[in-house]
Amino acid sequence: MAEITYREALNQALAEEIERDDSVFLMGEEVAEYDGAYKVSKGLLERFGERRVVDTPISELGFAGLGVGAAMVGLRPIIEFMTFNFSFLALDQVINSAAKMFYMSGGQYPIPIVFRGPTGAALQLSAQHSQACQSWYVHAPGIKVACPATPADAKGLLKAAVRDGDPVAFMEGELLYNVKGEVPDDDDYVIPLGVADVKREGKDVSIITHGAPVHLALQAAAKLEKEGVEVEVLDLRCLRPLDVDAILATVKKTNRVVSLEEGWPFVGPGSQIVGLIQDEAFDYLDAPVVRVTQADVPMPYAKNLEQLAKPDVDRVVAACNRVLYRS
Repeated sequence: MAEITYREALNQALAEEIERDDSVFLMGEEVAEYDGAYKVSKGLLERFGERRVVDTPISELGFAGLGVGAAMVGLRPIIEFMTFNFSFLALDQVINSAAKMFYMSGGQYPIPIVFRGPTGAALQLSAQHSQACQSWYVHAPGIKVACPATPADAKGLLKAAVRDGDPVAFMEGELLYNVKGEVPDDDDYVIPLGVADVKREGKDVSIITHGAPVHLALQAAAKLEKEGVEVEVLDLRCLRPLDVDAILATVKKTNRVVSLEEGWPFVGPGSQIVGLIQDEAFDYLDAPVVRVTQADVPMPYAKNLEQLAKPDVDRVVAACNRVLYRS
């Protein structure tokens, strides 16, 4: 085990998978000469050469389509979007080609491709560059969606995504790249897609979340512990496939749920979670599920307004107290 950053964990996963499999290559804007916009691909060009680490023009639709074509003929592309906000320019290739080709070809064309990059708000990047993009992708059958919160999960899930036979949207929290954590030093450290993880055990209330807000949930749990409340934090890690068994297990354990996400409330992943609990575990609830999300507005640029729009620890604590009837 070694303590490294989220960024370094992703870099390790990329290097190990490119080394392991000659069909794997990385492609995107500034991934080679510049070492990546967030330095995730640092050193990979020097190590593997320009055939395995490929700089592209500023044309998301073009290089995403090139990646889909490469996957159709047996390669395993990793397509980096400088931010998932820019992936909207390539949605036709991701949703209409990558996600549907295996089905529409009657199984003739598996599409083993990873689309990866940062998602969610950072610090004052304004409305067009601050979107949590998960909802756009989880809506479409045929594509898996991973959202790791810790360095260990980032490495293990990325390796699993590269080895998977289906397209995977791999979404990295933009504010997580410098977060440190213990990561196994193992070339075969792989976390299966679709398996959630209990980041903190508790018996009074469950916070179900994914991605960057996992850390908000843990901070809220630590704050509530001082008041005698034991919070369970369930990190979904993937939204497709969704670990239904883990969700139902935590509901049955604590009987009270807060759903936490960084995106907009309308038709967000939390809506699916609430619907699932309603259908499968309603009789176990001692209170209605409460959702904590971003405000239903484009992300403001002004720092004070941006802070008001984002979920924060106090809002998560208040939601937990609400389902516990403590407020």
